[in-house]
Amino acid sequence: MYQIAGAAQMKELDRQAIEEYGVSSLGLMERAARAVAEEVRGLLEGGGPDFIGGSASVAVLGAGAETEEDRRELEALQALAEEKNQDHAPWVGVLCGPGNNGGDGVAAARILRGMGFRVRAFLVGDRRKMTPDERAMEKKLEEAGGVLEEFRPEDRRQMLWLSLCGCLVDALLGVGLSRPVEGDALLAVRLMQGRSPLKRVVSCDIPSGVHADTGAVLGEAVRADRTVTFTCAKPGLYLGEGASCAGLVTVADIGIPRRLIFGPGAQMRFPVGVMGYEDVVLPRRKRDSHKGDYGRVLILAGSVGYTGAPVLAASGAVRGGAGLVSLGVPEEIWPIAAVKCLEAMPFPLPARYEDILRRASSCEGVLIGPGLGRAPRTERLVRSLLEDLKVPVVLDADGINALDGHIDSLDGRRAPTILTPHAGEFARLTGRPLPLEDPLTAARDFARDHRCVLVLKGHRTVTAAPDGRAWINTTGNPGMSKGGSGDVLAGLILALLGQGWEPELAARDGVYLHGEAGDRCAGSLGEYGMTPGDLVERLPETLEAHVRSGS
Repeated sequence: MYQIAGAAQMKELDRQAIEEYGVSSLGLMERAARAVAEEVRGLLEGGGPDFIGGSASVAVLGAGAETEEDRRELEALQALAEEKNQDHAPWVGVLCGPGNNGGDGVAAARILRGMGFRVRAFLVGDRRKMTPDERAMEKKLEEAGGVLEEFRPEDRRQMLWLSLCGCLVDALLGVGLSRPVEGDALLAVRLMQGRSPLKRVVSCDIPSGVHADTGAVLGEAVRADRTVTFTCAKPGLYLGEGASCAGLVTVADIGIPRRLIFGPGAQMRFPVGVMGYEDVVLPRRKRDSHKGDYGRVLILAGSVGYTGAPVLAASGAVRGGAGLVSLGVPEEIWPIAAVKCLEAMPFPLPARYEDILRRASSCEGVLIGPGLGRAPRTERLVRSLLEDLKVPVVLDADGINALDGHIDSLDGRRAPTILTPHAGEFARLTGRPLPLEDPLTAARDFARDHRCVLVLKGHRTVTAAPDGRAWINTTGNPGMSKGGSGDVLAGLILALLGQGWEPELAARDGVYLHGEAGDRCAGSLGEYGMTPGDLVERLPETLEAHVRSGS
């Protein structure tokens, strides 16, 4: 699991490492640059012949050469294109801002030159604002035979050279950006936005233009193929539009002492992590176990016109390994649910509240909400159950909507509660505007304030615990953006809860496994045609892949 740190936390980590532990700032920069250079080399060497040898044919058309000056410039451009056609070394352009992120780029340019690449580094911004460390790296570049050139967008030859590169390195702005990109930096960002089959972009720490803490794009942002981030992952690489800008993310250790991150008194007292495959471990089942060992769970769901949601939730719970799954639905749709459910046990909801409460109280976990509807009587039932039940509850869809204007029903609970809203449901519940500006902070604040576990669903779902811990999920794909996928997730979380998972881990692991099942579907069926039912079918192989011997 990668540790997450925001811009302010990273600034403090750097300060402590340098001032209190005697770590060399130039040493940090050198190791960051080395990680970037290795990423560029891996990208170019793995990209096929057009990347390795620069063998793609490049031509410059002659339209518009009306004056002698135009003709001479055209000849120079054609000569440059011919030079590219004949050069067997990959071309790399490094675009550097005047801060320490730019220093990483200057150092990377020197290292890439030593690897045999054809490299030019360009300073985008005011040379007078260069940091001392970047100036030191410029001197080392000059000693190695290179030069930090001025970025001149009006220079057609410079722009053509950059357009012919197999890779551009984005070292413009870094994690400290707090206002929209402008001036020459904006022109450089736009230069790196235009994708082509022969050009890749590697960003240093975070794509320029992305807010490190929220993932918001400040005006415009680089669209990187890969991002090498340093020491800790940044929230903006996984949230909002930033997740689409970052490409493949690599977290590089550049020498910050680990005790500053994980030791007593560390900056990350309540860690935020990025989920990975090895973080989800399912115990191997005992040979002499029986159905009672794996949880008795209950789902209260469905209404007229919404018969699929309860069935999908029940299927998710069954495939998630729950021992006994009961499904309570309104009497009007019970015959439909009874036909569709073979493994779960559907029953018509009793008319008396006390009978519903008694049945729910005998379970290890209850899911309330999928397709339940928003009739006033139904919403009162949800709130009453939240007040009276002493067992863990998962609230999804209309179970969450029942809290609108009645958040006190959640605050007064004496047992764990997991909420699984998408952004729209969360906005209605909290009164926040859409799009959410800072989903990570919003999720953590809500979980803390209301002493619940919150699963804020989205492109990169955030799971937040009441003690401040949070996890960003990295599985899943656009093929899961279909009605019913959330019902499967709610059922899966319920199943893990019923089997003894702590509430925050049931939610965290359920989100990861659900997304992985979706990725397996997309790999075999494609994102267009996959369905929530396919997710259910892929759950067994997904869960089995996480069973560890001896655990």
